[in-house]
Amino acid sequence: MIRRQFIGSAALVGIAGAFGFTKHSNEKNLIHHVFFWLKNPQSEEDKQQLISGLKTLAAIPTVRQFHLGILASTEKREVVDTSWDVSELLFFDDEAGQKIYQDHPIHQDFVKNCSHLWEKVLVYDAIDL
Repeated sequence: MIRRQFIGSAALVGIAGAFGFTKHSNEKNLIHHVFFWLKNPQSEEDKQQLISGLKTLAAIPTVRQFHLGILASTEKREVVDTSWDVSELLFFDDEAGQKIYQDHPIHQDFVKNCSHLWEKVLVYDAIDL
């Protein structure tokens, strides 16, 4: 029983560390979630061009974790928004890191080179409690 508890605790610590929940500072982690609606949602070429552009953002030094996504084929419910085409989820150590990301030349190039592809962008920024 004790061994099982240890293994379970170790797994939880590993998961928490993977998501940055073990940080020991006064700074609060920031999560930046962006949703994109393509001008031509039926165009696989446009989607792939946007995805390629988004992948360049992972090279910005203040990005701690990076995830790109497309719609999952989960159960359709009233509370689930399925109107978007591509999303990115970025993790930063703090608000200063997110600001550096916004001003970084790689991000500026992404906006310049890919903004013609999207009709709408919606951003959700959240900070640790």
